[in-house]
Amino acid sequence: MKKLITSLFLAVASLGFSQENISYQKPSAEILQLADFSRPPSVSMDSKRETLVFSYRPTYKTLEELNKEDIKLAGLRIDPITNISSTVTYLNNIKLKRKGDKTEVQVSALPQNARITNLSFSPNEKTLAFTNTTSKGVELWIIDIATAHSKKISDDNLNANLGSPYSWFRNSQALLVNLLPKNRPALLNSKEDLPTGPTVSESSGKVSQNRTYQDLLKTPLDEKNFEILATSELVKIDLNGQQIPFLPANLYTNTSFSPDGELVMISTLHRPFSYIVPYNRFPSKSTVYTKDGQLVKEVNSLPLNEIQPKGFSSTRTGKRIMAWRSDMPATLYYVEALDGGDQANPVEFRDEVFTWEAPFNTTPQSLIKTKDRFAGISWGDAENAFLHERWYDTRNIKTHWFNPKTKTSKLLEDRNYQDVYSDPGDFQTYKNQYGRNVVEVKDGKVLLIGDGFTKEGQFPFIDELDLKTLKKNRIYTAKSTQRKEDIVDIIDAKKGNILILDQSSTDYPNYYIKNIKNNKKTALSNFENPFSGLKGVHKEVITYKRNDGVTLTGNLYLPAGYDRKTKKEKLPLLIWAYPAEFKDKATAGMSTKNENTFTFPSYGSFIYWVTKGYAVLDDASFPIIGEGNAEPNDTFVPQLVADAQAAIDAVDQLGYIDRKKVAVGGHSYGAFMTANLLTHSDLFACGIARSGAYNRTLTPFGFQNEQRNYWDAPQVYNTMSPFMNAHKMKTPILLIHGEADNNMGTFTMQTERYFQALKNLGAPVRMVLLPKESHGYAAKENIFHTLYEQDIFLEKCLKK
Repeated sequence: MKKLITSLFLAVASLGFSQENISYQKPSAEILQLADFSRPPSVSMDSKRETLVFSYRPTYKTLEELNKEDIKLAGLRIDPITNISSTVTYLNNIKLKRKGDKTEVQVSALPQNARITNLSFSPNEKTLAFTNTTSKGVELWIIDIATAHSKKISDDNLNANLGSPYSWFRNSQALLVNLLPKNRPALLNSKEDLPTGPTVSESSGKVSQNRTYQDLLKTPLDEKNFEILATSELVKIDLNGQQIPFLPANLYTNTSFSPDGELVMISTLHRPFSYIVPYNRFPSKSTVYTKDGQLVKEVNSLPLNEIQPKGFSSTRTGKRIMAWRSDMPATLYYVEALDGGDQANPVEFRDEVFTWEAPFNTTPQSLIKTKDRFAGISWGDAENAFLHERWYDTRNIKTHWFNPKTKTSKLLEDRNYQDVYSDPGDFQTYKNQYGRNVVEVKDGKVLLIGDGFTKEGQFPFIDELDLKTLKKNRIYTAKSTQRKEDIVDIIDAKKGNILILDQSSTDYPNYYIKNIKNNKKTALSNFENPFSGLKGVHKEVITYKRNDGVTLTGNLYLPAGYDRKTKKEKLPLLIWAYPAEFKDKATAGMSTKNENTFTFPSYGSFIYWVTKGYAVLDDASFPIIGEGNAEPNDTFVPQLVADAQAAIDAVDQLGYIDRKKVAVGGHSYGAFMTANLLTHSDLFACGIARSGAYNRTLTPFGFQNEQRNYWDAPQVYNTMSPFMNAHKMKTPILLIHGEADNNMGTFTMQTERYFQALKNLGAPVRMVLLPKESHGYAAKENIFHTLYEQDIFLEKCLKK
């Protein structure tokens, strides 16, 4: 291996250490054929599954789209010209397929050069609303489902800077819309507006644990510009475009109508703003108004949240998760921490849930307390609700049935939420009289739809649970081992009609109505496989053991025509992975892979290269386990190496590969994994690390699933940091990063500094910075060039 590495060093050195003036390139023909495809539409449906909405979008964005100037403030990236997030992925066409239609119908009169987003059904599901972004701003459109005709109902003056700029009124005849305020001031320019003083930040002396957020406010000028961009007026717009003012200009973040539609809760932001946390932790108020805009009551006021206790089960103090009860006409519920929000405080109960009935003149009523952290309520009706609580350190989740009237309860589930083999599934829901999704309780029984992962494979199921006896009855199991059948919904339990998504490794996922009594299927969609270039490729899920007995799995791909019997040709192997943390070996060894899952190659894996004569082990298991009081990262590096060793051994024992020609790759935390594997083992001939973080001292208050800060565990942070061990790196590595990475912790500087360290220490390294790209790559030019760089690198390292 060492001789091979020396020769590879010389090969990669030929790529050059200095800057290159290189134009955009495309990968080889085999890869380009797969990468340059037409993306099938995504599908959404109404609650009765009678109207299918086919949403089309370009396969990739263009560099021109990414090149538009944006403003980065308070955790947001905003296009100041159009007043919508600069990171939005737009649709460009919509088709409908209604009950009785044999094929989908083109929606007529859509905007020219459509850039569509924020698509939603009206409460009565007879109309679709969406926004369209023009060169000047965002406008509101609707589609009449009966006629499949669209029309514009506003000018391009909506404010979508803080998210979707509209909410439907309950009667489906109007929408509450965020509009740009009249006479909005121009943005301040740092080059023209001189500062009036320095920027000063101060600590109160309280301990906190805040991650390294991106795109934050930095100056008083930023604060003023954020205020300008986030401010909007609320206006009621009916389906004919008539406008009625609702509320004056403010920093509106959320509007939520009560289930009966008579009230609306509106949340606003307030000063003081913060330079260390994003806008969703700024001070806020929630106020309830009538549907006509008359003040009812301020129901919540939260201060700036810069002080966050350590731990993933810690939370903020005050009223949180305030929302409407879905089963009542106008009752709010919310949660308050009983431990000061600090998981380290020993208490009998962690959280308390309250309800508060409109018009909020009475004291909120305690509903239930949780011993672990509140994790949500699935509402059913006045006498049935389902409470979820979780605790991260033990990976425990509990689900309780309880009666909101009598406050009696029963424990339904108490399990490790990473134990996928014991997952009971999700409650079947329906739309109640208020148009809200609630758990369907009939004769004291509920239905559960489960993914059905087992040791033997995946077999989705429907269970009936008796809430009185807590006994379950298995109604249906998808038993096919040749196809993958996901149960999406139960349309009519009595008749046996369900909605499924059916696929195989070569058949694109399509929707069907299936009758579980006679197994007859009726197709709702008919999408073709766009990746004919993968025809004949062999795919299987392989299972193998780590040196400590942990079960591991991976999706193995072999080239079309490869002789798996004689195995005369030994193939180079590419491994793509992403580490995951667990608290025990049993759950770490569970698999959610299904070889009948449709093979969808993308820049996010190595699957493309199976067409070029490589074996590919995709989504290989790389568990990092910390049992008992141990944290997973205490032994991160040795476990990582053991995972890699086991993967290579497994494929080698099948007789398919030349183990001297193995490469590893990953994105984000997978890039961090790759750099560590090349640093601490000699298992690989080369590696590809994309958009990773390599110096953990730059993320000192936790990263990924690490709860401790740097000063709690300096040895762990230093040992895990490839940057700190750059002098050990001797294996060729290709570093790729988006030049405008917006992900928490993976600053582009991470790759730049790591490259400088490796270069100066004599390691064989190449760095590629993709213009205008953030953490996930989007532009066609950049994605194709990424594939080109990887292709050239792998050919040099593994074949030449």
